[in-house]
Amino acid sequence: MTPSARIQAAIDLLDAIIASARDGGPAADTLIARYFKERRYAGSRDRRAVRDHVYDAIRRAGERPETGREAMIGLADEQPELAALFDGSTHAPLPIEPGEVGAVAGSVPGWLVPLIAAPVEQDALLGRAPVDLRVNRLKAAPEAVAPLFPDAAPIAALPDALRLPEGYPVEKDAAWKDGLVEVQDAGSQAIALACGAQPGMTVVDMCAGAGGKTLALAAAMAGQGTLIAADTIRSRLARLGPRAQRAGATFIETLLLDQSHEARGLESLNGKADIVLVDAPCSGTGTWRRNPEARWRLTAARLDRLVAEQARILDFAAPLLAPGGALVYATCALTDREGKAQVDAFLRRHAGWTPEAIDLPLGRAHGAGWLLTPGQDGTDGFFFARLRRTAA
Repeated sequence: MTPSARIQAAIDLLDAIIASARDGGPAADTLIARYFKERRYAGSRDRRAVRDHVYDAIRRAGERPETGREAMIGLADEQPELAALFDGSTHAPLPIEPGEVGAVAGSVPGWLVPLIAAPVEQDALLGRAPVDLRVNRLKAAPEAVAPLFPDAAPIAALPDALRLPEGYPVEKDAAWKDGLVEVQDAGSQAIALACGAQPGMTVVDMCAGAGGKTLALAAAMAGQGTLIAADTIRSRLARLGPRAQRAGATFIETLLLDQSHEARGLESLNGKADIVLVDAPCSGTGTWRRNPEARWRLTAARLDRLVAEQARILDFAAPLLAPGGALVYATCALTDREGKAQVDAFLRRHAGWTPEAIDLPLGRAHGAGWLLTPGQDGTDGFFFARLRRTAA
């Protein structure tokens, strides 16, 4: 492919990604993979260059553009060498017309700006994310694993964490294949640490998904006790099985819940749990470094639905705790509606709960909880809070 043809390919892909974001279709990575599967003539350098153009354009535009051409012209406004490739040659985009406007640059969609928690450094939300590892203590100690990754650096305050450069191919490494490490963002590791799980406890990971935090809790419990990974989506829970097998965390139990009738499936656990982690569905604003296209999918109506769903999950999770137990609420979101305000609303609805101070060397206090941000902490963005049940 010529450099100009790569620009046109990026425009074509951006058109598909914009339409998919608008209509709730497949993610950008899926669309890119399909595009090149149908175009075997594109070599590895072509694929890499086109992908870079696509993601550079996505990262640059906070608001969803109308067209892929608009997105790429916005990028070309800042990179004159790209503008020169709009030359109208074979397989190339038509020249940029005088006055033709590109997408406006921005990190956050305009409607969302006032909703982002005030301490968040918004310009840092789209930086490139490193690869963070968690050493799996069910199989190895950090001091034994660290030499296996000479390019890794420890992460302050997280005893099991190692940080590798962006794009490091961990899943090709023998240490990953043998279950010595898991890929897990440092912020996610901090939440698992804040849960305070210990051997012999009864712990429920309420929105377990594929089980990243479940596996961290399993390691903290040293494989002893009751650890239940619950979710309403079978395909997500199915991904946990092979991961738990590789990690040696075979004591994990999975519980598939019926959407909208979760409390019915949890009745046998009422009043028995020492810890319940609610890693709730959220806007994903804290994960834009990894998924910048998510900004184009989020709407005010979807945010309203997410906030209502978070409250509903907290309400059916709370009865599971024994007196003295801890409910840990977490979201990979940086809007106060999903974080500080959500916890405040829970405390107004439920008597007999007390928020506990969280003391970690990374992050900062925010309302009744704790805030991690890419700008200050170098992690994905998270809000989490630990609420102690003080009465039955």
